[in-house]
Amino acid sequence: MSSLVIALRATVVTLVLTGLAYPLAVTGLSQLLFPARANGSLVTDERGEAVGSELIGQRFAQAAYFQPRPSAAGEAGYDATASGGSNLGPTSAKLQARARADAERLRAENPDARGPVPAELLAASGSGLDPHLSPEAARWQVPRVARARGVSPERLLVLLESEAEGRTFGFLGEPRVNVLSLNLALDRQFGRPLSAAATK
Repeated sequence: MSSLVIALRATVVTLVLTGLAYPLAVTGLSQLLFPARANGSLVTDERGEAVGSELIGQRFAQAAYFQPRPSAAGEAGYDATASGGSNLGPTSAKLQARARADAERLRAENPDARGPVPAELLAASGSGLDPHLSPEAARWQVPRVARARGVSPERLLVLLESEAEGRTFGFLGEPRVNVLSLNLALDRQFGRPLSAAATK
């Protein structure tokens, strides 16, 4: 009986410490020190409405916006509740067919782009939710976006350079650009395209 009481006491203490006190302390501390990060790193538009997270990629299909990497997260892609890759290997016929179809679509949508389609626009990330592109993959899309918005490619290149992020701490990772932030910067500087405004 005494062993049972000790076990119950240890269970209750452990539940209170690890199930209540610790989570509440960590949540409170994170809300106090970095509330934006603790609440999902949400990104807002010019009206202050949350339009996404800087940590999670999302689909942009209109010609007037930069497009992200493809996504294998969920049935339609970009599903934050189903993060994951396709798990298809490099010899997979299904993966090769999807990449070929995407390459043909991208070439048709970007007739003025120079060079081959960047590999990252054909390959999904391991999470399926990577919000970043390399500056090179974004530059490849500049002629299409400039034509759709009626602005010069040079103005878009200046905007792209201003939105580009360097290596973390100067040496970790690669230079990158957040696609959602870049597209919001497009709308701020050049206005929202009519087709996008009509859906809001």
